[in-house]
Amino acid sequence: MASGAGVVLNSGHTMPIIGLGVWRMEKKLIRDLILSAIKIGYRHFDCAADYLNEAEVGDALAEAFETGLVRREELFITTKLWNSDHGHVLEACKDSLKKLRLDYLDLYLIHFPVATKHTGVGSTSSALDENGVLEIDITISLETTWHAMEELVGLGLVRSIGISNYDIFLTRDCLAYAKIKPSVNQIETHPYFQRDSLVKFCQKHGVSVTAHTPLGGSTANAELFGSVSSLDDPAIKGLAEKYKRTPAQFVLRWGIQRDIVVIPKSSKLERLQENFEVFDFEISEEDMEEMKTLDRKYRTNQPAKFWGIDLYA
Repeated sequence: MASGAGVVLNSGHTMPIIGLGVWRMEKKLIRDLILSAIKIGYRHFDCAADYLNEAEVGDALAEAFETGLVRREELFITTKLWNSDHGHVLEACKDSLKKLRLDYLDLYLIHFPVATKHTGVGSTSSALDENGVLEIDITISLETTWHAMEELVGLGLVRSIGISNYDIFLTRDCLAYAKIKPSVNQIETHPYFQRDSLVKFCQKHGVSVTAHTPLGGSTANAELFGSVSSLDDPAIKGLAEKYKRTPAQFVLRWGIQRDIVVIPKSSKLERLQENFEVFDFEISEEDMEEMKTLDRKYRTNQPAKFWGIDLYA
C-alpha cells in the first residue's frame, strides 16, 4: 500500500515525502525496478533529462498505466531542465514529456543554477572550452529561465515548478523575481551535510526541500567523487541499532522528521523495500539533537570534477 505521507506544496499539490530517484539506474533494469517500486508503494519518481533514461522510465510508466497497476493521477513525476537548455525551456520540457510518455509533469526543476552553451534540445552534454572548463552562457539569466518555467504552468504542461542546487542567495533572488514561487528546492543534504540554514530559509518562505542525496550518495558518489558515506559512521550505526533499523532506514527517517522529502536511489529490489519501511517508527527529540553534532559540512556531489569549475565556490 502507498503511504499517505506527503507535503503540500505552495502550488496546492501534494508531493509524497519519499520517492525513488532514477539517477544512474541502468536502462535494462528500469522496467522491473519501476514496476516493483509501484507494487511496494512508491508513488513519487524523480527523473532528469541528464540521467539519459527518461524514455525507459516512460515505457515502464506506460505499462503500469495500461495494465491498471496504478493511475496517472496517483503518481508524482519530477524531471529537470538541463543546463544547456535554459534558453529552450518549452522545447526541453516537451522533449521530456514525450520521452516520459506523459501529458503533464507534477514538478519541473531547474537542475543547476547555471546556463551553459546550447548543444541541442535533448542533448545533455556539457560543452567544455579548450582548457576543459564549462562553457557558461552569460547571456541567459536565471530570472529569464524562471519566467520561461512559469509559462509552462500556464500552458498546463507542468503543475509545479522548482529549483535545484540553489543556495540561500539564489533562492532569495528567485523568490524576489518570481511571479510563481518555486515549490521545491532540491539540494544535497544528509547527516554529513545538514545545511540547516538553507533548509530553514526555504521552509520559512514556503519552499519545500527535497534531499537528492539523503544517504550521502553512498556507493555511487564514492565511485564518482571519492566521497565517504555517513552510513558508515559509528554513531549512526549505533542509533540505527537502538531503533532496530538499518543505517539507511534511520537516516531516511531523520530526513523525513526534518520535513524534507527524500528520494533515495537504488537498483536493488531489497533496498527499494527497505528504504520504504520508514513510517512505523519515530526518532526521539534527543536523538534528533544528537544527529546535529554529526554535521561535517561535507558535500559529496562534486560536478567540478567533470566541469573544471566549482559552481559552489
